Amino acid sequence: MSEDVVRRLYFGRDDAESDITVGLLRAGFMRTAAYEEALNGRKMLVIGRKGSGKSAIRVRLAGDGDRPGGTVVITPDDAAGDELRRFELQGLTGDTAKSLIWRYVFAVHAARYLVGHYREHRRRAPGSVKALRSFLVANDEALDERLYDRLVKGARGLETSLSLEAFGVKAAMDVRGASEGSRATRQLEILESGVARAFADLDCAGRHAPLLLMVDKLEQVWSNDPDSNAMVIGLLLAAQHTAGAYGGALRCLLFLRSDIYDSLQFAEGDKFHGDEMRIDWTRSALREMAVARAQASMGPEVTPDRLWREIFPVEVGGEPTFDYVYSRALPRPRDAIQFLNLCRDRAVAREHDRIHEEDVVEAAQQFSEWKLGDLAKEYLVNYPYLSALFEMFRNSGYVVMRSGLETRLDEMADTLLRQFPEYADGLSGPAVVESLYAVSFLGVRLGNDVVYATDRHRAVQPYENEFHIHPCFRPALNAVNAVGLHPYEPHHAASRVVNSFSPSRQSPRVGGLGVGRDFGLMEDLVRACDRILRQMSRATSMPVESRDEVAREVGRVMEDARESLIQLREGRPVDASPHVLRAVNYLESLAGQLQANGLDHETGTESVARRVQDECRRLIRMVGGSSGGSGYSNS
Repeated sequence: MSEDVVRRLYFGRDDAESDITVGLLRAGFMRTAAYEEALNGRKMLVIGRKGSGKSAIRVRLAGDGDRPGGTVVITPDDAAGDELRRFELQGLTGDTAKSLIWRYVFAVHAARYLVGHYREHRRRAPGSVKALRSFLVANDEALDERLYDRLVKGARGLETSLSLEAFGVKAAMDVRGASEGSRATRQLEILESGVARAFADLDCAGRHAPLLLMVDKLEQVWSNDPDSNAMVIGLLLAAQHTAGAYGGALRCLLFLRSDIYDSLQFAEGDKFHGDEMRIDWTRSALREMAVARAQASMGPEVTPDRLWREIFPVEVGGEPTFDYVYSRALPRPRDAIQFLNLCRDRAVAREHDRIHEEDVVEAAQQFSEWKLGDLAKEYLVNYPYLSALFEMFRNSGYVVMRSGLETRLDEMADTLLRQFPEYADGLSGPAVVESLYAVSFLGVRLGNDVVYATDRHRAVQPYENEFHIHPCFRPALNAVNAVGLHPYEPHHAASRVVNSFSPSRQSPRVGGLGVGRDFGLMEDLVRACDRILRQMSRATSMPVESRDEVAREVGRVMEDARESLIQLREGRPVDASPHVLRAVNYLESLAGQLQANGLDHETGTESVARRVQDECRRLIRMVGGSSGGSGYSNS
């Protein structure tokens, strides 16, 4: 295979706005259920995590997608966000007041659209359209300005008075004596009636698709405070109102991050469930997306079989390559695109003619480091302490019990509370568990499966005690093993050459059994490991991954001791005391790691930790008791 094949391979850019410029969002776009619902107008809310494809749907609909009709994209910047959060009206709640400013923005955008759109109907402008043109000029809204400028003018007009003479109304006279909120509501109703009349005069609802107003990027101006929440709730109320205000000639489509939407608490919240469309990505859908984007960059000859068997390795670590990628990323397009591009980049850097297994493994390490940092940034507003919490899991096992997590949290409590005093309620054990689960950092054991939070996650139950770090973040934290043990290094593999002047390590026969001191120590080490393994077989509640890892390493200790026994039987010397002490140190670290992960508090697992500690004490006594040649014990 030519090296040029790998160089040509490309899965697209990280963000939709850039991706559309290189063509992959057009040729490699996936028509998901969320896209179809947004296209057909059956849903008003597209909800998903960062990187799940919300903006890709918006860019596709606003560009050269499948939808006819006009579109307007509204993406607030910091200045606009400040104006939205600050806006309030006497006599109205924050939610209602902010819904009015959103309704004003929608009405002005519709009016600006209509004063140009009437020409597409090949007719003269009706009086209603002329009235809209006059309104825009009178209120200084005729120019194409930033959203911030429009908000400032709208806020000023709603707080005082809009110029409504174009509609035959003297605003100040019509609403004299009313509260600030009542005046603003009345003025807005007049403006909306004028827009609705123009839509009706042109018969827009009956002749073509409705004008689509799309609001995106709200997370850039949301601060997780009451005013920010009121800003979003006001947007929802305004969009719902707009759906019925213009006779079907205009509709709104809102793109909201799931953590923002799910945090909202307001009385009308139950009225929006039928408008929700959650973005969910399955393994098969992401795999299909990867193939579509590979074909967009290289041509239709890149079949799924060729991509996953010829360009990529068939397997990585014994796992099918895409399954390896999917399990080590969060289930969203941005993660898949970044991981696959990183694999490609590693292969190009090594001048490979195809992507090799080591390219994927190295990419996984780099990707993990990216994503750990990205996760903290993604939820910086909600959980500014995430980066500090992640450090609790560095250089540990990826399986951690609730008690172990709470112990680690207790050790960090003073530091965390000094750094984040205003988040004290969120730094309790249960709250930390729930937040780490909600952001998909931790998964929870449910039966035989470990479940990670999706866009619609359930709450962690108080009786659920076993948690796993998501595979995406394990390499960055050096938490690649269940318990976090360093592999046992066999003693017999090291040099055991005894100098010619060294005395024989074989001690005299003891008790007529013909067992030397070194031989006895090694046999006792074997028996100690066997007792630990038998104790583990009874620890049925111990996490499977942890039990397998501990059993594997204890088995390595036992096998190494057996190798030494073979050497002794063959007449080759073995320095048993250092060997046993080295094994004891390793077994003690094993028990310590079980305790650090909270595993020793689990039924059955605690007995394993105690057994390991008991056997270590027994072996130390044996080494000390035998140092003077006083004897050997089977106890």
